[in-house]
Amino acid sequence: MDNACSFSASCDAFLSRFLDCTVRRASYICELRDNLASLKSELRNLIQARDDVIVKINLAERRLMKRTNQVQGWLQKLHLKLQVWEKGCTKSFKMWPRTSKTERRDFGDNVAERIPEDPVDRLPIEPTVIGQENIFDQVWGCLREEHEVGIIGLYGTGGVGKTTLLTQINNKFCDVLPHDFDVVIWTVVSKELELEKIQEDIGKRIGLCDEQWKKKTLRQKAQDISSILSHKKFVLLLDDIWNHVDLKEVGVPNPGPNTTSKIIFTTRLEAVCGQMHAHKRFREECLGHDEAWKLFQNNLHGVVLDSNPDILQLAKEVAEECGGLPLVIKTIARAMACTTTFEDWDYTIQILKRPPSEYAGTDSFPDMNGVYYRLKFSYDRLHGEKFISCFKYCCLFSEDCLISKRDLIDCWIGEGYLDEFEGRVVINQGYSIINTLVRACLLEENGNGYVKMHDVIRDMALWIARKVEKENGNFLVCASFGLTKAVKARKWEGVRRMSLMDNKIKNLPEAPQCSPLITLFLNGNWIRKIPHDFF
Repeated sequence: MDNACSFSASCDAFLSRFLDCTVRRASYICELRDNLASLKSELRNLIQARDDVIVKINLAERRLMKRTNQVQGWLQKLHLKLQVWEKGCTKSFKMWPRTSKTERRDFGDNVAERIPEDPVDRLPIEPTVIGQENIFDQVWGCLREEHEVGIIGLYGTGGVGKTTLLTQINNKFCDVLPHDFDVVIWTVVSKELELEKIQEDIGKRIGLCDEQWKKKTLRQKAQDISSILSHKKFVLLLDDIWNHVDLKEVGVPNPGPNTTSKIIFTTRLEAVCGQMHAHKRFREECLGHDEAWKLFQNNLHGVVLDSNPDILQLAKEVAEECGGLPLVIKTIARAMACTTTFEDWDYTIQILKRPPSEYAGTDSFPDMNGVYYRLKFSYDRLHGEKFISCFKYCCLFSEDCLISKRDLIDCWIGEGYLDEFEGRVVINQGYSIINTLVRACLLEENGNGYVKMHDVIRDMALWIARKVEKENGNFLVCASFGLTKAVKARKWEGVRRMSLMDNKIKNLPEAPQCSPLITLFLNGNWIRKIPHDFF
């Protein structure tokens, strides 16, 4: 009896499980169409979500960001699951409720992150630098070994090679890895001090310079910069300082003695070294006779010296007349690079030996008078008014400004400087002129389709326009002067070319008398409206 009861209970349990399974399978078969529709809908939603994430990733990667590891892992996992579902939908039904919830993720806009900056960016520089080995070793020693030195000043006359030295120091950090510093920051200060520009350069290197950050006040930016740099070992390289820079106002912690961070700056004025409280200062001297001659030869074609045995001695005299200034040496050597006659070299010596007293020079730096006079030799050797006009046009741009080659050519076309008319031919003519000016050392290549004008060359170009060729009345350049108001209307009279670019001007004078005006640069200002009767 007991065995019969036990057998009956077992059969009941088996039958119950069998019926449950059969009912579920029957329900599954009956609802197959609804389940399939639901699966397709879920699959469609998931694919759309994936596509939305990919669009966000592509937009972020165009801004030089990279997808997060979490997003990348999700995409890979989803790709594998989609392959499984595509091979056999019916086999996937049991796992679908679980996996569909797992795979559906809302990342919002957090699909990518900013790529970590390299500790230092390599800067373009001449392949061979002559005569700076000793001072470079001294400055590098201060950086690496003299912990009591926090601020270093490099000073010397314009064109002596201060920027080249600072660039070598920057690039040395690229070659010495690992080094002791978290980040190396480069910024150009220039005559017209703009603290916002310095902050922007620093912000880019420490991951702050997004659109939201740019809208902050000077004080807020300084607080952000300070909070980050206070916890980093940094090197700040400030090129071309003309006056005291308030580091606290910028947000840079002041590296006193026994601090790990360093600041190095270049200036023409030794007094600025005192104003910046430099713990150590180095004067960059002009090149000696042998170094000057070596640099001159490096920028002169060997065939020139080989063409006539008498030219060798004349070339040495020309190099001597350059005064040991690297910028002058390179400029004049390149100007003479195709000169192979004794008479031309002899004439060059006579020109360079003339006293420059007939020229007015500059009020602030009368010692630069001779430098400009020597550099003008290269300008005088430009062939034709076309090259001269194109060169002088470049000084309308802000000091240390990177100038797009194509934009410059378009401006020259608008001015009527180029005499070719067909599209590609006239563009190529523009590039040819740029290359000629670069070879003459009157412009500098800056990579990626840009050129710049050395600040001494720019000063020389303005000196020529205002003092030598007496164009002061029709050539007005106030670029990057920090102006909040446009120059007064009476100063517009008789002006042919004017540059007010890169200021903070909001309004223009009503109807200035400027009928001769041909060129006007207003870009980089805060102007919202130009009066109807302005032109």
